[in-house]
Amino acid sequence: MRDYVQYCPVALASSVIAERWTPLIVRELVLGGRRFNDIDRGLPGISRSLLKQRLDHLERKGVVTRVELTHGRGHEYLLTPAGRDLEAVLMAVGEWAVKWMFSEPEPAQVDPVTLTWWMSRRIVTDAVPEDRTVIEFDYGGADPTRIWMVLERRETSVCTDPPGFDVDVVVTTEPVKLMQVFSGITTYRDALAKADISVAGPPRLTRALPHWFAWSPFAPAVRTHLARTTP
Repeated sequence: MRDYVQYCPVALASSVIAERWTPLIVRELVLGGRRFNDIDRGLPGISRSLLKQRLDHLERKGVVTRVELTHGRGHEYLLTPAGRDLEAVLMAVGEWAVKWMFSEPEPAQVDPVTLTWWMSRRIVTDAVPEDRTVIEFDYGGADPTRIWMVLERRETSVCTDPPGFDVDVVVTTEPVKLMQVFSGITTYRDALAKADISVAGPPRLTRALPHWFAWSPFAPAVRTHLARTTP
């Protein structure tokens, strides 16, 4: 990306993070993405070659550093102190968008795999069961699909094929309905009451399920905005 050749902090910051896809790549890094495939998974629509170019750019600018893996081949991307400071910038941008550009999610905007992946990155580790727990998401809508989330204290994974473990909880919903809960537009309890979401499994798990997720970091801003604008 070319510099703007202006002595201006906004121009300098824009030369680092204003290129298409770059803020979303930083978002994935802030949310904990380290491996190339993990970052790619949260960004449907970007080509792998463009993702590589953007990561190389962020590395040159001192936002990320590439670290070779001590076990196995490959490397991972870690935010530098400058990169970690961008979390506050992204939160401010997102909250601005909620305040001035808020709209309900449309089906075309909600990819079920990406939504499930985002949820897996917002796990409340201390709240999940000690034993491995498998959630099956049965998504309806125009393109029905099933996705599995394997919850473990050490690691959470998302599978588009059966993971080979018994399913403990089944969540039946449509991607947009679950996104409304994730984003803070409605509550999990209200979605259950309206049958926008149904959950099957042992009561001890179905009651605990909403507490396993921190939901979107922008959910508080969405709730505040709706409280101010809804009669």
